Amino acid sequence: MPQLARRLFALPPDLEGAAQSWLEHGERTPRAARYASSVVLLRDSPTGLETWLGYRPGSSPLGVLAFPGGSLEASDDDAVGWLGPSPQHWAEQMGTDDVGLARRHVVGAIRELFEEAGVLLAGPDMSTTVENTSTQDWMRARVAVADQEKTFTELLAKRGLSLRTDLLKPLVNWRSPDFAHRRFDTRYFAATVPMNQQPSLLESKGVWGRWVCATKVIAGRSTTALGDEVGQENTVGLTLGQLLVPGSEIMLEKMAAANGCIAYLSYKRKPHVYQARLVEEEGTLMLEVEAAKTVAGDPQRER
Repeated sequence: MPQLARRLFALPPDLEGAAQSWLEHGERTPRAARYASSVVLLRDSPTGLETWLGYRPGSSPLGVLAFPGGSLEASDDDAVGWLGPSPQHWAEQMGTDDVGLARRHVVGAIRELFEEAGVLLAGPDMSTTVENTSTQDWMRARVAVADQEKTFTELLAKRGLSLRTDLLKPLVNWRSPDFAHRRFDTRYFAATVPMNQQPSLLESKGVWGRWVCATKVIAGRSTTALGDEVGQENTVGLTLGQLLVPGSEIMLEKMAAANGCIAYLSYKRKPHVYQARLVEEEGTLMLEVEAAKTVAGDPQRER
């Protein structure tokens, strides 16, 4: 088991009120966390690993800037064509005895990735994936699924497609802090973009999203460059730590240290639940996380 190190992170502005209320009224029973799935898209570039980050309007438990993702839906339980590792295998990988929940997380992850980024991990068989999901026809399908006019499983069945669960890799399990008003219990997965597909923003809902180089983002974490580029009222003038939840920031650190996609995806991770705790450091409220510390330049080792 990698040794866990104590890490401190900025308290995002949208959590300040909830944190103050938690302290003033004494610790209470945390609100129930909703199950959620998120997918870290990856690609290699000359400057290191790149990942797709998007802006999330409102106060999202995934952060103001986040990887594609969202809460699980009832329809994620529906029957669907399934190719690749079984739900039982996924449950083992994720360290849970609840096979049904593991299955829902996988379906939810692939659905959210399709809705938010237009990348579809599905095909008619194990050797094929859908190509060119950037057409207006596919965009209409994304909007219909996002607006819940049509379920994702109906869309796949109509087109004779099955989920390619072999294209997902399990990453980590993050829970929102106890004091947050909206809490997610999020399973993160990783995937590369299938041949002849490109991520794109959801028409009518997308504000900002693009490939970012993990090394550059982490190097500029103390600046407001990324928040200023996004240009929204709740991003301008903010540093990386104020825009991301600690889980996303730690994953970006790991990507920055990784020697490419294959190294990052093949790293063996043990199932572990991570959660940020509210602490006061020299009069400032911060989030504390116990997380494995990556040895710089050697992504295969953790200390």
